Amino acid sequence: MSLIRRIIPCLDVQSGRVVKGVRFQDLQDKGDPAALAAAYEAQGADEIAVLDVAATPTGLQTQRTVVEAVGRALSIPLMVGGGVRTLADMGALLESGADKVAVNTAAVLRPSLLAEAEKAFGRQFVVLSVDALRRDGAWVVTTRGGRDATSRPALDWIREAVDLGAGEVLLNAIDADGTGGGYACDITASISEAVGVPVIASGGAGGPEDILKVLTAGKADAALAASIFHDGRWTVGAVKRYLSEQGVSVRC
Repeated sequence: MSLIRRIIPCLDVQSGRVVKGVRFQDLQDKGDPAALAAAYEAQGADEIAVLDVAATPTGLQTQRTVVEAVGRALSIPLMVGGGVRTLADMGALLESGADKVAVNTAAVLRPSLLAEAEKAFGRQFVVLSVDALRRDGAWVVTTRGGRDATSRPALDWIREAVDLGAGEVLLNAIDADGTGGGYACDITASISEAVGVPVIASGGAGGPEDILKVLTAGKADAALAASIFHDGRWTVGAVKRYLSEQGVSVRC
């Protein structure tokens, strides 16, 4: 494998604090976003993701103060998502320190937002966030932080979104989120093969073996993980050493 793969710790944020649960439920406090972001960069993280898990369901904008604090603590790229509805929201997050912005519900409701964002900010700035749910054997798109399921096949929507202007795909398998039971490698591989942009796999990391599997069998370009880092079971550096030993190219 010659392509360098990325490891991205995820900070799910609610009311200014990092939280983590299972399938978006039973959230527990995990600490201060800026402090955790700085710690993960020191461990060797390639990027940091800050996702406001309350913004879309409650109709609130992503908290710019959190993004500003995390941005000041980092020298690596910062991806931000949650509650992003308009070009003005994206511009505000860019000004606050985001390098990339992830959009989900607003893009599903108005796909042209992706084309407008690409024109305004560039394709590399636009990340399509997809919360996918397995229903009757098929993967469908959900909105509002996984609360509302649609009948739209995830792969069809992702293809359309990439054609419109999304420069990267953040794929979260809701069934696996926070369970530690492994990523959904089947849908990840299907999407990775179907689109010509990087795919970030999210949901289900229980250890470095799961990350290895999604980067190889799942063909993901990057793996996003939260619980294994927040709980102190693994450091980013230890995961990268394991991956390197298994022949996966990572930045050390």
